[in-house]
Amino acid sequence: MAMRLIAIGDNVVDYYKDRGEIFPGGNALNVAVLGKRYQAAVSSYIGIIGNDRAAEHVKQTLLLENIDISRLRQAFGPNGEAVVSLNAEGDRVFVGSNAGGVQAYMGLRLNQQDKEYIASHDLMHTSIYSNLEHELPGLHKKIPISFDFSTRWTDSYLQRVCPYIEYGFFSGSDLTEDECHQLIHRVHSLGTKVVGVTRGAEGAIFSEEGRLYRQHITETVVVDTLGAGDSFIAMFLMQYHQKHDMEDALRQASVAAAKTCGHYGAFGYGVPKVG
Repeated sequence: MAMRLIAIGDNVVDYYKDRGEIFPGGNALNVAVLGKRYQAAVSSYIGIIGNDRAAEHVKQTLLLENIDISRLRQAFGPNGEAVVSLNAEGDRVFVGSNAGGVQAYMGLRLNQQDKEYIASHDLMHTSIYSNLEHELPGLHKKIPISFDFSTRWTDSYLQRVCPYIEYGFFSGSDLTEDECHQLIHRVHSLGTKVVGVTRGAEGAIFSEEGRLYRQHITETVVVDTLGAGDSFIAMFLMQYHQKHDMEDALRQASVAAAKTCGHYGAFGYGVPKVG
């Protein structure tokens, strides 16, 4: 079956200070682009970009990757930017941002035509950085929803989001095994069917309605880990949502994440930062 994927919400440029380059990024945008690369028949993106050079680079990248941006918003102001540096171990870490640029202070509002357009897809993905929580109860009735919580959640936030999503993803490198199990159990209890916790070098723990699965990392030469988690999510969704084979989906997701670690940026397109 040909899959139609839509991602809604956050986009940024990741500014690599050590290289003086910007790369397109943001969880929702990354999943849209990577989902298309992983054989989505259609991959669409709705979000808000600014009107600066960074925004133009993001827009042109989406066009080059054959992403449907027919409902993309553009506003006057700076595009979202995250500042990335190297820590003592050589890993990339986020050290600052412009707080999301235009999309943060405008907020995405969906009209009836947007909602009908979204419903024409098979699966929707969004994230904690997308400020779309208020739309989830209505969208949930129209389309299965995937949601990335990253490293930021509280129990009250889980209660607000989890009843309306099919897939919940968490970054849990700092969690113990027991804490991962407790989180998975809590998210299931709120109505989410598939829960995944990625744990960096420790691999991932996923649960399908209470049945646990473990996935080890795929060994590779690491150039840049940024975007590896989004690659994992995109490939997992493309495989699992169509075939419902958890073990195969996790294996392919692990391979995809390893490949992303082999180049700079979530999916490339680095250009010199100007200004």
